[in-house]
This record gives sequence, C-alpha cells and structure tokens, in this order.
Amino acid sequence: MSGERNSAVGEQGSRVPTKVAKGANRKPAGVSAKPTAEKPSKPSASEAEAVKTAKAAKTVTAAKAAAKTVTAAKPSKPESRLAMVRRARRINRELADVYPYAHPELDFQNPFQLLVATVLSAQTTDLRVNQTTPALFAKYPTPEDMAAAVPEELEEVIRPTGFFRAKAKSLIGLSTALRDSFGGEVPGRLEDLVTLPGVGRKTAFVVLGNAFGVPGITVDTHFMRLARRWKWTEQDDPVKIEAEVAEIFPKSEWTMLSHRVIFHGRRICHARKPACGACPITHLCPAYGEGETDPEKAKKLLKYEMGGYPGQRLNPPPDYPGKPAPPLGAS
Repeated sequence: MSGERNSAVGEQGSRVPTKVAKGANRKPAGVSAKPTAEKPSKPSASEAEAVKTAKAAKTVTAAKAAAKTVTAAKPSKPESRLAMVRRARRINRELADVYPYAHPELDFQNPFQLLVATVLSAQTTDLRVNQTTPALFAKYPTPEDMAAAVPEELEEVIRPTGFFRAKAKSLIGLSTALRDSFGGEVPGRLEDLVTLPGVGRKTAFVVLGNAFGVPGITVDTHFMRLARRWKWTEQDDPVKIEAEVAEIFPKSEWTMLSHRVIFHGRRICHARKPACGACPITHLCPAYGEGETDPEKAKKLLKYEMGGYPGQRLNPPPDYPGKPAPPLGAS
C-alpha cells in the first residue's frame, strides 16, 4: 500500500516541476507572468442555430420597415374624373378673383381690326402687334383697302411682327375674301371664319368670343401648357384639348376662362420657370414645385401688372390696374 502511494506521488511530483521550470525559463525571476486570456468556447450547434435565427429575424424586421416606408411614399389614389372637374372649376373661380380685369390683350375697335391683329400675333407678342397696328390701320382701315395693298408696302408696315411676307399674303387674302364673299364684313360664324386665309380655330374663337360674344375656348400656347399642368387633359393637339376642356366647363364660361388662363400663363405660370412661390392657386395645382418655390425669388419672375410693369395694350380697358404699353420706338 505504502509503495503504491509513493509511486503515485512520485509520478505527480515529476510532472509539476516540469511545468514550473518551463514558466521560469520564459520570464525573469521576480516578474509575474501575464495572465493568459481565456479562449471563448465554440458555440454548440443549438447556440449557432439560435444566433442564425435571430439575425434572420432582424433582417425580416428591417425589410418590413423598408416596405412600410416605400408604401408610405407611394402617391395617393389617382384623382377621379369628378374630383378633377371640381378642382378645375375651382381654379377658374379663383382665377376670376385674381384677374377680374382679364381681357383680350390685342388693341382693336372692330371685328376686322381684331381679326387682322390676331393673324399678326402668330409667333410674336401681343405687345409687338399692338405697337404695329396703329400705323397699319391708319393706312389700311377697311378690308377693301387692305385687299388692294401693294404686298411690298404692306410687308414693310408689319415687318416688326416677324414672318411679314407670309402674314402679308394672309392679310391680303382674307381681306379679298371678306370683300368678295362677305360684303366687306367679318362673318360671325366659325364655319365661315375658318375659310379665310390664315384663319384657324384659335383665331376664329378669339374673334367670335371678343367681337361677337359667341363663347369659345382659345387654345394658344399658354392655355395648352396650363391645361396639361393642371391635369385637365393629357392631349397635345389643340383641337383635342379644346374638346376635352369644353366638357369640363359650362359654355358660358369658355371665353372668360380662356382669358384668365392665358393671363395666368403670361404673368405667373411661365413655360420655363413658373413662379410657384408667388402663385395664388398652388393648393389646387398638381404641378406645384416645377418652378421657383421661394416667395421672394418667385416675385422677381412676375410679369406685367403682377410685377409692376406695363401691360401689352397701348389702350387697355378702364379697369386694367397696370400701366399701358409704350408705343413702338418709345424708350
């Protein structure tokens, strides 16, 4: 018994000094050995699976949160036809409050002058036409006079409006037709007006609405642009735009609607940089933000009376709040 115990003790004693000796060889005497960090134990299969499941759960949660964000960012339900009509009519009412003085911006005293001025207004401003027509009507006051005009002389008078050769040809042609087919008078029917050289539906509706009191929608470049911005139509053909807009508004509103929309397009809702920050109907406009939204910067974009500048007519209506336009050549 005692021999077996001594043998066991001898074996243990031979192992312990060996480890101490190795430790003593690595560190000088009197210096304590640096504790060795305990290595993390390898997770069991069940623990690894739990970690994997937790990560997957976090990924699913994040995905759901992202999906909610995307859903919140989606546009609202498309506007119904009824809602669009109501919004369009409200725009018309509010524009009536903003521009109670809206009117045709061509100077004229009779249907013939309005017809000629409207033909001249193609590809130029109403201001330039108004600055040109005083001399024109002084020289050719009637259809008979203009029908007998020498083309080169007429061209020189209307040169400031641009495309003067083509326009002179149209003016002589329509004047001749008025003299020969309509007794020297401008007809008051759409089907007759559009037979005249240089006269299309837009020109005809300007004349009918403002010289004869016949309701009509004038789809010029401003009207076309705003009708599309306001989602009244998606058409880009003037005749189709006219037809679709006519279904939205009562016929009695067509002429004044045209003036208000055109006024707004010329003064605030410009083609390249709309003055969104100074627009009084932003709450009704689905295109808000296409232009300058800063109020102070937007104010600098306003034109004519809205910006404190002269209007386009040399002889504006009495209720027009702006300044008259200067005559041709005036500083």
